[in-house]
Amino acid sequence: MAAHLEIKQVKSEIGTPRDHRGTLRALGIKRMNHTVVHEDNPVIRGMVRKVAYLLEVREVTKKT
Repeated sequence: MAAHLEIKQVKSEIGTPRDHRGTLRALGIKRMNHTVVHEDNPVIRGMVRKVAYLLEVREVTKKT
C-alpha cells in the first residue's frame, strides 16, 4: 500500500501571489472545495507547503 495525500482547497485564491495560484494549478486544484489525490513524495509536499494556508491535507492509504 502506498501513501497518498488528499488535498482540498478551503480558502479562496483571490488576492494571493501569482506563483501561489500557479502552484494550485500545478496540483490540479481548479476551484474552492475541489479535492485531488496525489502520491506522497517530496515534490508534492513542497508544493503543499508553499500554499498550506489555502489547503486542507490528509494522508490516506490506497491499495496499488
